Order: sequence, then structure tokens, then C-alpha cells
Amino acid sequence: MKYLLFAVIAFVFVDILVRMLLKSLQEKRARKERAELLEKSLDVDVSHEAPTLKQVRAKNPKARILCVDDEEIVLASFRKILVLDGYSIDTVESGPEALGLLHSHHYDFVFTDLKMPGMDGTEVARAVNEIRPDIDVVIITGYATVESAVACMKHGAIDYVQKPFSEDELLAFAEKLRAARRKRIKGELKPRVHITHMPSEAASVFDEFAIPGGVFIAPGHCWASVEPEGQIKVGMDDFARCVIGRIEDIELPNPSMKARQGMPLFSVRHGAQTIPFNAPLSGTVSRVNTGLLERLDELDHTTYGENWICELDADNLDTEMGHLKIGRQVVSFYQDDLENLAEFLGKTGGADGGRMAARPDDPSEGCLHQVADRMQDQIVQRFFQR
Repeated sequence: MKYLLFAVIAFVFVDILVRMLLKSLQEKRARKERAELLEKSLDVDVSHEAPTLKQVRAKNPKARILCVDDEEIVLASFRKILVLDGYSIDTVESGPEALGLLHSHHYDFVFTDLKMPGMDGTEVARAVNEIRPDIDVVIITGYATVESAVACMKHGAIDYVQKPFSEDELLAFAEKLRAARRKRIKGELKPRVHITHMPSEAASVFDEFAIPGGVFIAPGHCWASVEPEGQIKVGMDDFARCVIGRIEDIELPNPSMKARQGMPLFSVRHGAQTIPFNAPLSGTVSRVNTGLLERLDELDHTTYGENWICELDADNLDTEMGHLKIGRQVVSFYQDDLENLAEFLGKTGGADGGRMAARPDDPSEGCLHQVADRMQDQIVQRFFQR
């Protein structure tokens, strides 16, 4: 047994070592390829686009950057350091050249020198912010004072880097900028809501809700699906799961229970919070999905399909279906509720100051648990008890 344990430990150690060596070799190979690209690209004449333009386009770049500085030695430093680390870099020596490139190229960042003849960095920042507000502007300065930085921020710059800079300093700064940009874009983009033809397709990316085609959604965020035999399968929709967080338990209704549309049908629990859900339709509970209680973690991936909660024999299907939403009605309904949720969280100071948190990074924590207890009750009443 002891020898077996040593063998397992040795195998794991060797596996980790091999992976580290392979990663190191891949990084060295990629760096060599980028160095060759840097050398070849600088020999390509692209002056027809801008007189001083030098262009190095990396494959699958970490970010696309346009650098503006009247000192070629500074631009050369940017190209060498950032290209080798996987960035695409365009460099020019004047503000007007940079602005001209914005009409034909897309960049994530514009780095502009603060002190330049003709058009200075403040003017470049203001112009970029007007022409392409989606691009983040960074000031390059040898005069890094609080006053100059604040002045640049007023004209749309998000940060500044002081020259001279070391390779490590510039790489760390660039990574910080990328992280801040990802966070900002993530907060600005509206969650995507779409109808899928797959019966139980899960949302595959952050801020995306995939609603199976043919599924009806009730105002209180239950879904209902009409089965071929006429029974109605009922479950909790994806919006509810993402607001509540990881479901720790479900209180299933009793078989033969008489359910009424808009009245409590089942409850789910996360932590100390129990959230009741109203019946989307009236009818008799014919079956409950007891197997779901053994695999609640599957609700992190999809709340539809086999993850239904109960089944109803509907009483008034013809008259009550008009209260439910399907297809494009659901898309509009979700978007309205997401906007209302973001507005509510912003007013209460919850969920990162109002950032849309219906899709938390950690699926175990929905935005319901990022606000005070009394606010939790208000969210439940606003979105699930109507």
C-alpha cells in the first residue's frame, strides 16, 4: 500500500512537471514567433494609411492598442514589450494620424503622450472620446502629477502611465487596464435573452438566458410546458434561479393537490431564505419530480427539460393560457425585469452598486443575497409573487 501511494504521488508530480515544461515551451515558442512577427511587420510599408504608422498585428491578441507619441524611442519600447506579450500594436507620431486611423480600425485602447507638438494628449483624449467612446484612452506622461492626471480624466482618459517605465511595470499596467475594461463592459452590456430550439439548452455564457422554444413563462417566473398527452410540466425559470442562487432544497407540492393559478404551488430554499412560487395554471398535481431533489446541482446548468418540478392536469387551459408569455413576449418580459432589477439594486446599493447581477460569477450566489434581508423580501414580492 505504501509503495502504491508513493507511485501515485510520483505520477502526479511527474504529470505536473511535464505540464509545466510544456507550458514553458509553448510560451517560449509563442514569444519567438512574436519576435519574428515584430521584425517582419516593421519592414511593411503602411504609410498610405498614416505617414508614421508602424503596425504589428498579433494572432488572437490580448488587446488592440494604438500608441501616439512624438518620440520614436518610446513607441519602439511599447511595440517590443507589448507585442512580445501578445498584444497588437499600431504606433503613430501625431494626434491627427491617430484620429484618422479610428475611422478604419478598431482598438481597445489608445495610449497618447500628454506633451506633443500640435495636438497634445488632452486634445487626443477629448477627440477619441467623441469619435469612439467605446475605446479607452490612457495618457503617457513624464509629468505624472495629480493635477495632470485629473485634467486628463475630465476629457475621457481612464488612467495614465509614467515614462520611463520598465518592462514589468508596463505589462502589469496593461493587465490592470484589461481587467478594468472587462469589468466595465460586463457591467454595461445588457444580458442576452434568446429563444432556443433545444428543449433544455443551458445558457452557455455570462449574462445570457436561453429559453426553450414552446415554453410558456408566468409573471412569477415559473415555466409551463404542454406535454403531448396534455399534462403540464412546471418548473422554475432561469431568471429566478440566477437571482436566488444555488437551490439547496425544494418543497414539492403533494400529489393530488388542487392548484389555482397565481396561488402558491412549490417553494425553493437558499440559505435561510425560502421563496414560494405561484402556480402558472390551475389544475391537479399529478406527479412531482422527486429525482430532482437528488441532483439539485443540475439547476446551475438549466432549470428546464428534465429539471421540471411538478406536473399538472390543467382545469382551465384555454382561458388561463392568455396570462402566460411565449416566444418574443418572453424576451421583452425578461429584458424589462432585468432592467427593473438593476434599477432596484442601484437604488438599494446592492449587487456592486447596481451592476446587473442576475448572472453572478459564482452560480451559488445570486444577487438576492447581496442585499439586506428586508430588501430580499421586496425582491421576492416584486418578481416572484405576482
